[in-house]
Amino acid sequence: MKFLPLALSLLAASPAFATDWTLDRDTSTVRIETTAFGREVTGAFADFNAEIRLDPANLDNARIEGLVDVTSGDTGNPQYNSQMMGNSGLDGDDHPVAGFVSETISLSDDCEEGDGDCYVANGTLTLAGNAQPADLFFRLSIDGDRAVANGQITVLRQEFGIGSGEWGDAAETVTVRLHIEATR
Repeated sequence: MKFLPLALSLLAASPAFATDWTLDRDTSTVRIETTAFGREVTGAFADFNAEIRLDPANLDNARIEGLVDVTSGDTGNPQYNSQMMGNSGLDGDDHPVAGFVSETISLSDDCEEGDGDCYVANGTLTLAGNAQPADLFFRLSIDGDRAVANGQITVLRQEFGIGSGEWGDAAETVTVRLHIEATR
C-alpha cells in the first residue's frame, strides 16, 4: 500500500516504558480544504497511516510520522481530481506518497478551538517529491488507552512546486485537516 505523509501518528509513553499508539483507520480522516476559481474545494484521502510516540510528560522522545497515498485523494469533482493528481499537481504517478516527519513536538498556544491540549510538531513535509519545513498544530486528548487528535498543516503549494502557471491563484493555500484516533 502506498502512503502519503499527511497523517498524524500517536505513540504514548508511561513513566516506565514507551507505548506505541495504533491508528484506528476506521475513525480517522485526512482531508483537504482550499479555494479554486472562487469556490471552496474539499477532499479526502482514503489511504494513510501513522506512527506516533507522544507522552505529554516526555516530549523530548515524541515523534510523529504520517504517510498518505496521494492517489487515494478525491474531491468529488473529476476535473479537480485530474488536476490534483496530474504532473503539475501532486504527481501521483511519480510521487505516490506524501509524508510528514516531526523533528520536535512542544506545547503551543496556536491551535484552533477544540478539546485537549495544544501542541505543535515541527518537522518536514514532503509533497510531490519536494521536502519543506512544516508545522503541524494539533489538539490531543488521551482517555485511558484511547487518544484523539485534531490538527492541521497549512500548505503553500508553490513552495512544493505544485501548480503550473495556468493554475494562477487557484488552490494557492491548502489546509490539510487531520482527525486521528488511536489506541494503545
